[in-house]
Amino acid sequence: MKVFISWSGETSCQVAFTLWDWLRRFIPGVKPWMSSEDIMKGARWLLEIADQLKKAKIGIICLTKENIESPWILFEAGALSNALGKPFVCTYLFGLKPTEIEGPLFQFQHTIANKKETRKLLDTINQALDKKIRLSKSGIDKIFEERWPELENSLNKIPLQETYKLEISVIEILQKMLSNAKRLAR
Repeated sequence: MKVFISWSGETSCQVAFTLWDWLRRFIPGVKPWMSSEDIMKGARWLLEIADQLKKAKIGIICLTKENIESPWILFEAGALSNALGKPFVCTYLFGLKPTEIEGPLFQFQHTIANKKETRKLLDTINQALDKKIRLSKSGIDKIFEERWPELENSLNKIPLQETYKLEISVIEILQKMLSNAKRLAR
């Protein structure tokens, strides 16, 4: 089963790679796909991404403070959510809280990058697998408990990028303009 992992920006790419590497070794039958790892050199990357978006049964959108408004993230989330096969679109929040998500991404059930939430995400992935290869609850519990420390350790090594939004009130702008006008008048 194809799991499309979406990213944009340095931090998001590191989170995506960590999930990609971990998932491909975690559940048999899961084939995570990440553009930076799975597109061959010389391939038409946009066509390859479009093809993989169509094939994905689950999409994991790696969200960080630096990419929360990225047009690319919004494009891939939209393409996944509008696919005919009704794939799951799972946001994976790294350094973000669900209350910080606005716009189109607000509609999805968010996963915080912690043990409890990541375990729930794996349940979703496991349930989307064909019944013949789906793991039992006890099987996935055992594997998750064994392998979670590896993912947690890798995620903890990723530095959080701080983004700053300049917020100036209308009053501050008018005061600055008035001050400049007075200065020019003198």
